[in-house]
Amino acid sequence: MNILQGGIGIPKAFKFISTKEKNYLIMELLGHSLDKLYSICKKNFDLKTIIQIAIQMIERIEFVHSKGIIHRDIKPANFLIGTKKKKNIIYLIDYGLSKRYIDKNTKEHIAYKEGKGLTGTARYVSLFTHQGIEQSRRDDIEGIAYNLIYLAKGKLPWQGVRAKNKKEKHKKIMEI
Repeated sequence: MNILQGGIGIPKAFKFISTKEKNYLIMELLGHSLDKLYSICKKNFDLKTIIQIAIQMIERIEFVHSKGIIHRDIKPANFLIGTKKKKNIIYLIDYGLSKRYIDKNTKEHIAYKEGKGLTGTARYVSLFTHQGIEQSRRDDIEGIAYNLIYLAKGKLPWQGVRAKNKKEKHKKIMEI
């Protein structure tokens, strides 16, 4: 969070407290998530709203990427609106799955790898992520695209896919 401080749409972190049992982050109070707002609006955002959301989502992830970090959990629940004077700003939260894509020592891009487990929310992750390929910036961008499709259509083509287990479900999703 320290690396991202000062960016528009990045919540202010006031204090980090670590104890033997838990870690705590005291941060700026924000409003509802896009997921919650979408439900409040009965899953009906107009095109203008979706375009305004798209612009801010792309700006947020562009800033995060400019700091050498990939988010890896792009979903409507991780985009919150501000409050009061900042009510028109969309914030990106939850960096628990984030990862550097630029090695801080060598300054090189992380290596291409296969056989990785799924990281993120299956509904919104990229096809490469489902295939077990190391995540990178492209996967955050693809996740934003799936979020926007969801907000425009109310569901994604692979929602509701039935399978015996997660592995089978991910395989079926890749086939769609």
